[in-house]
Amino acid sequence: MKKSIIFLAALICLMIQSVTVMARDRYIPAKKLPAAAKTFIQQNFPGQTVSYAKVEKDLNQKTYEVGLDNGVELQFDQTGICDKVNCQAEAVPAHLVPASLANYVNTRYAGSSIVKIDTDGSGYKAELSNAKDPQYNKRVQLVHLNE
Repeated sequence: MKKSIIFLAALICLMIQSVTVMARDRYIPAKKLPAAAKTFIQQNFPGQTVSYAKVEKDLNQKTYEVGLDNGVELQFDQTGICDKVNCQAEAVPAHLVPASLANYVNTRYAGSSIVKIDTDGSGYKAELSNAKDPQYNKRVQLVHLNE
């Protein structure tokens, strides 16, 4: 009897936890994205439509993940500032890459293009078309290279 009660209590806790986790990540209509995110998409990916938008809640923070019809994936912070662009096999639009980073990549990895760029406030992580993953600080100094 005691084991049954413990098992039942554990099962209830597990169910509550899974419902809580599921409530954190949910799909939303594109019109519910922050205004800055919608503007970013319209200005930088004209003619593309949002195929999905998802909001992820973590404590007091929200992030938005957006997929476009052409396969591009974007991530925005809770205010709508873009912090990740993943163009899959295509080059990230040049105007979204800091000039010093683009110059460094063009000089060091000629013939490669940046297909993904991610910023976390302390620097940039770029993924190149040649499968190298250099990480740079804010001054675009190489910090780490995954080859």
